[in-house]
Amino acid sequence: MFPFHKIVTQFFMPLPLIMFAILFGIFRLWFTKKQLSGKFIVSLGFVLLVLLAYSQITYRIVGYLENKYDPAEIQLSSDIYNQEEEGFIPYIVVLEGGHSADSQLPVTSQISEKSMVRLVEGIRIYRRYRGSKLILSGGGGGGGVSAASLMANLAKDLGVSEHDIIIESESKDTKDEARMIQPIVKDEKFMLVTSAVHMHRSIAIFRKLGMNPVPAPVGHYSKDSEKSESYVFFPNSQNLLQAEGAAHEYLGMVWASLRGHI
Repeated sequence: MFPFHKIVTQFFMPLPLIMFAILFGIFRLWFTKKQLSGKFIVSLGFVLLVLLAYSQITYRIVGYLENKYDPAEIQLSSDIYNQEEEGFIPYIVVLEGGHSADSQLPVTSQISEKSMVRLVEGIRIYRRYRGSKLILSGGGGGGGVSAASLMANLAKDLGVSEHDIIIESESKDTKDEARMIQPIVKDEKFMLVTSAVHMHRSIAIFRKLGMNPVPAPVGHYSKDSEKSESYVFFPNSQNLLQAEGAAHEYLGMVWASLRGHI
């Protein structure tokens, strides 16, 4: 069954909230005498839509989450993590970011962009540390095929030994992933690979269960090099997607806090 809280969460995403506000304002304009409040609500919804479509706004919202942890490249070059001997990093955990199983499509089309970026980063770190195992995590979805299985198939196609792949295919969300990975990694140090915007919540959930993850964020949205590009002065639908991703994480942290998961 699809988790109820994931359905409820969708009503608090930026775009649905703005649409509902505008529709409510239009209703008041057309079917009530409260014209002033209707105009205000419609105008407010429109202004919010425009603001969230600009990168200068979304970069700040997303950047707050993404800048919590340095990329693995920086951490691995530090005195603490500057070791590449066998067994130093026994596990690399890759959390799935969505998939849509369809046997008529190549595996690269069945895995979402988020999952693809996370998997590539996981394989990159795996190749750096001899003797490490790649734990691919993510439950089933459309088509009855788990995200972890799809990622495992792609990883093998990209040269990862089947003996170095551990599949966790029963989880439904990040909390489940942490709970099911715990018996595998125990108190061992491991690399946790997920989207930068998702890392803050993931680290909190894994550490709450007493695990020892080393954050390896990837798929960053906010990039300093893009802030000076000419197109940042125009609204962009991609910025709305980024704002939605940030809103999902903030709501997820609230929910996890209420449930005692972080």
